[in-house]
Amino acid sequence: MLRFRSSFLADFKGFINKGNVVDLAVAVVIGGAFGKVVDAVVSLVTGAVLRPALKAANVDAIQNWPAGAVLVSLINFLVIALVVFLIVRAIESTRRREESVAPPDPQALLASAATRLADALDRRDL
Repeated sequence: MLRFRSSFLADFKGFINKGNVVDLAVAVVIGGAFGKVVDAVVSLVTGAVLRPALKAANVDAIQNWPAGAVLVSLINFLVIALVVFLIVRAIESTRRREESVAPPDPQALLASAATRLADALDRRDL
């Protein structure tokens, strides 16, 4: 039993120490905080934009509409999806730019250096 426990703990420790697990945990925490910020902003903006319509309908807040919570959640989803799309697009653009700048070919550099050396020797008559 003790052997199983130490093996299990060692395996679990190895799993947790992998970089991608820690990165995923950080992403989840940041995503949760970002979701709360987006929720607050969407509620504020939709409340301000729809205030005249809400007053005409005798509703205090958008969440008090029959489908208000669903509407706020849908808008939150769209805003978060847009931000994630923009971030991924920026990262992919950066990667494409890095890939397009290829390192110089060592064979071409060597051939160019040999040509320059031969030209310099010819000018000096060596």
